[in-house]
This record gives sequence, C-alpha cells and structure tokens, in this order.
Amino acid sequence: MLIERGDKVEVVRSKKMYPNQFVKLKVLSSYIEGNQEIVEGMAVIRPVPDELATKELFKSKGEDLIYHTSHENIVLELRQDVRL
Repeated sequence: MLIERGDKVEVVRSKKMYPNQFVKLKVLSSYIEGNQEIVEGMAVIRPVPDELATKELFKSKGEDLIYHTSHENIVLELRQDVRL
C-alpha cells in the first residue's frame, strides 16, 4: 500500500489503517535537518505483531524500518560512527 506524500497525510493514513501498532515500512522520500532525518513519503509493507517488533527492527536495513503508529511523525536521529 503506497502512502502519498504531503504534509502529514501519510502518517495520518497509516495511523487510521493500523491504529496503535507497529508497521514495517519503506522510506520513499526524506530530508535531513540538523542531526535528524525527517521521513516525508513512505510505503507500508505490512503490520508487525508487538512480540516481533524488536526482532524485525534489528533485521531492518537500508530504507526499511519499523514504526509505531502512535508517533506523530517519523523522525530518525542521525549519529556519526565513532570508532575507537
């Protein structure tokens, strides 16, 4: 299911279709602001049961991520890789 870009439309739609639950999604468009990546466009891949959310999160790579629909926006904190 493709969620269209535009203000907070995609987040609102995903919250209505999958209320208060985890979903796996693919980031289609985003932008960087400071040390945050703000997701604007996304495609919901499937709902994820609560008991599998952590496992799915650790398996996520690239543009796929796990999101809980109770959150207002999808904002990722960017960290620099510090190697010792």
